[in-house]
This record gives sequence, C-alpha cells and structure tokens, in this order.
Amino acid sequence: MDSITVNSNKLEVRWYAPGSVPASPRGAGGAPTLVLLHEGLGCVEMWRDFPLKLARATGCGVFGYSRLGYGGSSPCTLPRPLDYMQEEGLRNLPLVLKAAGVGEFILVGHSDGGSIALVNAGGVQPPELKGVVTLAAHVFCEEVSVRSIAQARGEFVEGTLRKKLIRYHGDNVDCAFWGWNDAWLDPEFMKWNIEEYLPGIEVPVLAIQGAEDQYGTVAQVEAIGRATGAETLILEECGHSPHLARPEETLAAIGKFVATLP
Repeated sequence: MDSITVNSNKLEVRWYAPGSVPASPRGAGGAPTLVLLHEGLGCVEMWRDFPLKLARATGCGVFGYSRLGYGGSSPCTLPRPLDYMQEEGLRNLPLVLKAAGVGEFILVGHSDGGSIALVNAGGVQPPELKGVVTLAAHVFCEEVSVRSIAQARGEFVEGTLRKKLIRYHGDNVDCAFWGWNDAWLDPEFMKWNIEEYLPGIEVPVLAIQGAEDQYGTVAQVEAIGRATGAETLILEECGHSPHLARPEETLAAIGKFVATLP
C-alpha cells in the first residue's frame, strides 16, 4: 500500500516493519504502530532512513504519510488557514489512521508534526494512543521562528531551496512551501498558540529538542514539560532535526521511552 484515500484525496503512505524491508505494520507481539508526522516542509521520503532505524530500535512497525499538499499526495488549496496544525490534529489525522487501519499507536512528530501530535493527543484523546514523542515541536510562535522562516523564503526564491525540495515534492513544491511559509509569516500568526491542548494529554510524552534549534528556543520543550509532565531531552550541538543530526541519541531515547510504556 503506497497511498490511501481520505476525503476523496490521495495521501502518500509508507509502512516499515522492524526488519530491513518495509512490510507489516505490526511489531513483535502486536506492538503499537509508531505514526510519523513530518515537518512543515517534509514528506515521507524526507524522513530518509530514520523510519527503518526506528522500527529496529523499538520493535514496532512504523507508518508515515505525506499530508495534503506534500510529497506524492494530492495538492491542497492555498492559503492554508493559520490554524492548519489544529485542523490536522483534530480532524484529519483521525481520518488518516482509520483509513490506514492503524490500531494502537504512538505519535512521533517533527516540528509542525510534533505540534499536530500534541493537538491530537490533548484535543482528541484517542483511546488507541499510547504515547507521544515530539522532535522540535512548537506550542507557540517565537521571533526566532519568524526570522528563520523569513530566511527560508529568500533561499526558496533566490537560492537553491526550491530545487532541493522539488526532489521530494515534485509538482507539490510550491504548495508545500508557500502553504507553510505564508502561514508562519502572516503577522497574525504571532498569536498562534496550542498550549490549551497540553493539559488534556493523558499519555506519556517524550519531548526532544536541539539546543541550537534555529526555529525555536528551549522554551518550547520546557512548556511541554511543565504542562504534561513530559520527559524532556535537550541535545547539545544539535539544530532543528534531532533525528538527522543526532540519530543515535534520538533513537536510544525513543527506544527507551517506548519500552517503558504500559
């Protein structure tokens, strides 16, 4: 299965088994599925080899999908609403999991994906959810985020970023970039905040962030920890992608976290 249909739209999907070949969604002993939620410019292919490494490290099957307007999924309508992460977590993600046949699961979200995971966990509280892992998630907008996203706009328009992203998004490249960039650079987005969902999270949380994250300060992971009682991990000499910059530490932390879940 390389795609599913949700609300008449095609979504690109991938399953990864604990072995070396993408196959069954289930891990050893019917373990829960790890559901990957990609970043604001990501898609399933941009996780690279992390899903297979994650499957091996945890013994769980891993499921990933490209959200609407990303990768090989159907295009979306622009502009995206400023609450697009809330929309994805509250309404779209439950439909995706149902269409893919996912049973018990653990959410693993990077950046925007981490924010979506927190919204789903606190706002939907699905009974099948067993835990949440966030990688560089945001729960409010910061000036450093806006500055870095403005810089990304310049690199997309005048530099090589568009060419790099075409490799992963193809015809969706403008949809993926401008849907994300225009939303974050809208002056009203400085008011964006999802902290209201955090007290509703009733499952264990692991929040990981790089100390040198160019898109957010450690205030993000500290806020998640205060509100949810999350285990937190700050990785030194690490930017916005802990799973790529510090894969061994990230995989070890997730593996330990998953092993301790009831």
